[in-house]
Amino acid sequence: MRITDLRNLGPKSEEWLGRVGVHDADGLAELGAVEVYRRLQDAAVPGLSLNALWAMEGALTDTDWRLIPAGRKEELLAELAEG
Repeated sequence: MRITDLRNLGPKSEEWLGRVGVHDADGLAELGAVEVYRRLQDAAVPGLSLNALWAMEGALTDTDWRLIPAGRKEELLAELAEG
């Protein structure tokens, strides 16, 4: 499945993820939202914000990124901080 077929992710997200070697839904699922976000940070993708992390998590769980529960966001941030 293409990145753009996932909820929350469009052509810009597909371009960003392609820069870090993620070209399909399976690649995103295999690495997980936090690892892909780390790779995007390392690639210094301009305009990157935490909304991208929420969008990828929502894509993996088929949830609108704005509806990711606060508790889950905290878990993702803690995982990101563990680096």
